[in-house]
Amino acid sequence: MSALPPTDRPDVSSATSDGFVRGLSEAIGGPLGAHAVRPDAQPGRFWTAPRIVMALACLVLALSWVQKSPCMDGNWQKNVQYTRYCYTDVLALYFAEGLNEGKVPYRDHPVEYPVVTGYFMGALGLPVHSYGETHPDINQGSWFYNINALVLSILAVMSIGIILALRRRRPWDAAIFALSPIVLVTATINWDFLAIGFFALGLYLWVKRYPAWAGVLFGLGAAAKLWPVFILGPILILALRTGRLWAFISSFLAAGVTWLVVNLPVMILWHESWLRFFRLNDERPIDWGTFWYIGRYIDSKWNSGNAGDQGPFQWLSDHVPTLNHLSYALFGLSCLAILLLGLLAPRRPRLSQLAFLVVAAFLIFSKVWSQQYVLWLLPLVVLARPKWGAVIVWTIAEIGYLAAFYAELIGAGGTAVIPEGTFVLASTFRLVTVAVLCGLVVREIWRPELDAVRETYDGRDPDAGPLDGPEHPWITGLRRFFGMGPSDEAPQRVHKEEPAAPLPAG
Repeated sequence: MSALPPTDRPDVSSATSDGFVRGLSEAIGGPLGAHAVRPDAQPGRFWTAPRIVMALACLVLALSWVQKSPCMDGNWQKNVQYTRYCYTDVLALYFAEGLNEGKVPYRDHPVEYPVVTGYFMGALGLPVHSYGETHPDINQGSWFYNINALVLSILAVMSIGIILALRRRRPWDAAIFALSPIVLVTATINWDFLAIGFFALGLYLWVKRYPAWAGVLFGLGAAAKLWPVFILGPILILALRTGRLWAFISSFLAAGVTWLVVNLPVMILWHESWLRFFRLNDERPIDWGTFWYIGRYIDSKWNSGNAGDQGPFQWLSDHVPTLNHLSYALFGLSCLAILLLGLLAPRRPRLSQLAFLVVAAFLIFSKVWSQQYVLWLLPLVVLARPKWGAVIVWTIAEIGYLAAFYAELIGAGGTAVIPEGTFVLASTFRLVTVAVLCGLVVREIWRPELDAVRETYDGRDPDAGPLDGPEHPWITGLRRFFGMGPSDEAPQRVHKEEPAAPLPAG
């Protein structure tokens, strides 16, 4: 008899359905046979798939720390931070934000990040400064980075553990996250794993049917980095399809109240400092590697860029308010398209599929696409479309872009390292691979029989949480209005929630 209940039994379909994994498995004898004894079903076996994935995650994060070690002393001479790919905002901003002088974020120095990130910086930075005052022999910047790296790595491992908990039948999907070179080189560039951790915890609570508590975590994530709150849009789409709006309302209200509560002290006491983040994002010009940057480069091939001889992207570069409005409008139109896709799809889309599309659309049309933003997409693509082939191509594009970006930064000091066209090509490759991932996700939403996760979970959405169950009849009427047939989703009983279990042990 199997040691695991049917709902928790690991599935081996990734070795047969995923072409890339199947190809690798041929090197060790091919995929697991239908009558083979599954390793995870053997009582007493320690090295189960989840534990292997967690161990690999810890290894990659340890290697990431080693990879950043040339920059830890803060002595960045001869562009070592770019030639060794070890640049990190965490160390640089310890000094730039005045933490090395004991300045309290927002009170003594305006911080360019949302308040939860600022609180986090202060909570770790001020004790380091205080200790350094009495121990002048220590390198405060190095201590600050190492403490941050430890906490961020713990959050990364926790996030991977949550993905394992959400995909008990597909534990090897989480290896896409755990083994990613993206994590290796960008894990501690900034504080993005803080927001990812809040998002992952919120999604776990959502799946366990605590929508209000999930909203609290999404609100904290939005107060650390904006993007975690975007998941409320996909939740609304699924709530409309099921007619269960209260789950969305409770999550939405909890997120809004939480965001306000954590922002209110800084908003009231140091209002100008609180506005720094919003004003900076409003005033920032076109950033390197974005859709708008590529367009401006193309314009430069036909126009000088001077007044009266500008292409559209060159003109937008000089009119940032208009650029802001256009960027927001394109993102809004993308969200409208995702709404229609979510409502008109033959079957109710999975939550993670819609969330990936929203965050990807935000990045594609944003005027700022910092190097570490790639981490936002990584957990979402694992949950939305865990197929190795396309993810590997996208990863190659992201690593190639990072290499080209650092070459550009080196060249900014004088002699160019690579032609500008090479950097634009790398930027375009990254943009195209993200767009292709979006297209593949849309394809699987419109043709749900291609969705490997849905197949593993008997047609269900394992992330639906309180929205699991039959659709509302109004969807059939909407599809008929657009000339489509009724929804393919047959009425189903509300899924009985799987017993809550602790996160996989590391």
